[in-house]
Amino acid sequence: MRFLAICLLFVGLVAPLDHAFAMNAAEINARVDEALQKFYKKSPAGKKLAGQAKGILVFPKVYKAGIGVGGEYGEGALRVGGKTVNYYSTASGSFGLQLGAQARTQILMFMTAESLNKFRKSDGWEVGVDGSVALITIGAGEDFDTNTVKAPIVGFVMNNQGLMFNVSLEGTKISKIDRK
Repeated sequence: MRFLAICLLFVGLVAPLDHAFAMNAAEINARVDEALQKFYKKSPAGKKLAGQAKGILVFPKVYKAGIGVGGEYGEGALRVGGKTVNYYSTASGSFGLQLGAQARTQILMFMTAESLNKFRKSDGWEVGVDGSVALITIGAGEDFDTNTVKAPIVGFVMNNQGLMFNVSLEGTKISKIDRK
């Protein structure tokens, strides 16, 4: 119980708890809009790539906290044709040397109809098991590695400072949730 209280304290450092979890549909959509606007502003090449995606899954805030054992959680929306079609949660756990808390934005772009359909038909989808996500890093000229862009699912991770590098999404579980 003490461990849980400490983890909640760390999560409290990055976001008020009343808005961190279990948002309603309107709150999720507003945060997704804001996250996409920030992403497009930071990466015009990302905006261009988004125009080619068959679907975009956006988790505006994924909260992570841990002391030796950690966890992360966030809620977001899948957009197809610019419209929200479903709501999802993302969660993962980790063990090892860790102390602290952070919040980040995760954006997954389904570049093929096949990858999008497989994701939408799944009961629970795990990165690295049910589908691989090629995380994109942006070069100085804001161009992408052309081999990465050819992947069926590409992802971006941002924090307040911009796009994050050396991040892994392996083992992250994504599940459909009901929001009204």
